[in-house]
Amino acid sequence: MTAYPSWTPASRPGIVPLHPYGFGTILGRSFVALRHNPKVLLGFALVVQAVAYIVVTAAIAGVAIASFSRLDTVPYGSDDYDAIIAGSIALTAIAALVLGILSGVLGVVVQGIVVAEVAHAVVAEKPSLRAVWARVRPVFWRLVGYSALTVGAVVLLVGVLAGIVALLVIAATWVGALVGVLFFLALIPLYLWLTPKLFLVPSVIILERAPVFRAIARSWQLTRGRFWSTLGVVVIISVVFGVVAQIISLPLSLFGGFVPSIIAPTGESGAGAVVGLIVVQVVGQFGILLVQCIALVVQSTSAVLVYVDARMRVEGLDHDLQSYVEARDSGAAELSDPYLVGVGRVVERPAPVPYGAPPAFAGYGPPAGNAGYGAPATGGYAAAPRGYAAPQGRPVPGYAPSAPAAAPTPPPYAAPVTAPAPQAYPAPPVPPVAQDSPAAPPAPSAPDRAQTTWAAPGSNGDA
Repeated sequence: MTAYPSWTPASRPGIVPLHPYGFGTILGRSFVALRHNPKVLLGFALVVQAVAYIVVTAAIAGVAIASFSRLDTVPYGSDDYDAIIAGSIALTAIAALVLGILSGVLGVVVQGIVVAEVAHAVVAEKPSLRAVWARVRPVFWRLVGYSALTVGAVVLLVGVLAGIVALLVIAATWVGALVGVLFFLALIPLYLWLTPKLFLVPSVIILERAPVFRAIARSWQLTRGRFWSTLGVVVIISVVFGVVAQIISLPLSLFGGFVPSIIAPTGESGAGAVVGLIVVQVVGQFGILLVQCIALVVQSTSAVLVYVDARMRVEGLDHDLQSYVEARDSGAAELSDPYLVGVGRVVERPAPVPYGAPPAFAGYGPPAGNAGYGAPATGGYAAAPRGYAAPQGRPVPGYAPSAPAAAPTPPPYAAPVTAPAPQAYPAPPVPPVAQDSPAAPPAPSAPDRAQTTWAAPGSNGDA
């Protein structure tokens, strides 16, 4: 007996189709991914960013209060006063820098969690936070190293340029100011050029488990030929959330300016006005923090989708993902990670067929040309049969029929070809008649039908 496989339902769709997609899909599905697993994508990101923001703000405020409170113990304008205020400013700045770097590490954790979760969402999986962190944990320090590398490069570049500008300002103020403006304008296109090139580095580190410098090279390679679409995704998301943050912060700032006059209309400042102002500022900062968290999630999601689309087009990742989904839904166990199957391979996809052109099949080619037929004419018309001129049609945009290589193109106005006249064959010769040959016997004459009578058989013919 033949065992037929049992029926299995259709595979669940992920957040993106398992085939190469375009710019609109990347941009739209980056926002849709928030609804796929909001507890991991939005809840975790919001909690981590909120805790980091509160801790960093409280720590910087505590350091500032502790350092500047020493000014009350020394007289104003003394040497000790100037030394204490300079030390307090430096100590507060160092604390802000260190705490900012630590909060940036937490931002790297959020970005890694988002990348791993969206990679599961592409194949219609909704893992728990523990499962997602298990995928990020082995490469966590690589993410931190990449973030430290980028921050160090930015600080070094800005420091060198700032030192050059400072020396020029000391020599000539207007020259230093002009060079500083030129440096600032030059940093804008540099940032816009490097951002798309390095946009996929976190995705490569997490999904391919690559080292930092190899991930940079892979991101540079995968974004080749996709610079403008990647830059468009980054710019649109940044502009959209920047506008949303301004929409939230501007009304609250205006309202915060009216709070003291509303609470204390007589102009006497009291505890109520201060509390009201603090509440307004906290609410505004929390709204901006929420927008920043969503922006981080959406931008990280778009980076994963750009990475998946690039590998689909270059390495055939869509086939690996489809095979993984089919095997998983059929009940197979111990499946390989589809993102590690075809890393680095090159898949040649067939070029799109122009509109109106016949499809090219293996082992098939256009006929070389038969007797009595010419090569195709320009403009999409076939050549006319023998004896007619080919029409001069207007070329059709986007359609260029290919003519056989061996057949020459006929002239635009061919003279009609006249069919050859049938050949006349000579009559056979008549043999001559010899003089001494006997004359031919005369032909029998036809009987006279008027004198012929008819009689029945056996009767007398004279009757």
